[in-house]
Amino acid sequence: MSALLDVILPVFLVIGFGYAAVRANLLSDPAIDGLMRFAQNFAVPCLLFRSIAYLDLSAAYDIGLMTSFYAGAFAGFFACFFGAMLIFHRAMPDAVSIGFAGLFSNSLLLGLAITERAYGTAALQGNYAIISLHAPMLYGFGIALMEWAKSRGRGLSGPRLLGQIARAILSQSLVIGILLGFAVNLAGNPLPGFFWSGIDMVARAAIPVALFGLGGVLVRYRIEGDIGPVLMVTTASLILHPAVTWLLATQVFQLGTDALRSAVVTAAMAPGVNAYMFAHMYGVGKRVNASSVLVATALSIITAWGWLHILP
Repeated sequence: MSALLDVILPVFLVIGFGYAAVRANLLSDPAIDGLMRFAQNFAVPCLLFRSIAYLDLSAAYDIGLMTSFYAGAFAGFFACFFGAMLIFHRAMPDAVSIGFAGLFSNSLLLGLAITERAYGTAALQGNYAIISLHAPMLYGFGIALMEWAKSRGRGLSGPRLLGQIARAILSQSLVIGILLGFAVNLAGNPLPGFFWSGIDMVARAAIPVALFGLGGVLVRYRIEGDIGPVLMVTTASLILHPAVTWLLATQVFQLGTDALRSAVVTAAMAPGVNAYMFAHMYGVGKRVNASSVLVATALSIITAWGWLHILP
């Protein structure tokens, strides 16, 4: 019970504050959009930049950690992708969008916050290693597969597709922050102390502002029909992904305690808002993905508690 009260509920309480503020008309939609733009375009990139710049690259990028987490992520994708087509008879572009919701966990806002509250900042090295590949790899995979699904029968230009994928990935502020962090890390961190003091001030606002903003954004979502696909995505995100990750991490790679915690807690998170953004970008699967984000985020209060009890 202490894990629920001390670790998980404070995180969701901040989300709840944001939700309640918008529902009570204390903050408008434009105000929440401004908070999220600050968090996503400035504060969170500063957090990632600082964290990657100081990351011990040789220790963080463990093949077992990465394989365990991303094997679980792709298991979630293919379960939802084939389930959408074979069980719910969705067209392939819809299936790709729904699969993306089962693939893209909320590794940053929820994963970082819960891991830090449960195990301390010293346990976050594995989280940052996962996050550094999360958006570039998964967006690249999703965009490539969606473009292929939408282009079948009318040809596909390889260079054009690669250019579109590169532009979509490199235009994300989170990716820019990660890449700059790698550059500073590899250069031996030549930046002066006053620069890092400023970055730290912005970075400390990242998680609380982003969680509050996430609550405000969730007000816009509704649970609307398609309950079968929504439950499928929720199960893939909260059960299948962390279960595959836990099995590989413990039975195949025998990960250390910190790496195991980072991998499983991150895998156990609900789909991120990016799942809806991806669906909105292509205009397919929007209702399923929006409902899945809302339902899985609410249920993850209980499932995350369960996974914390399983972990050492």
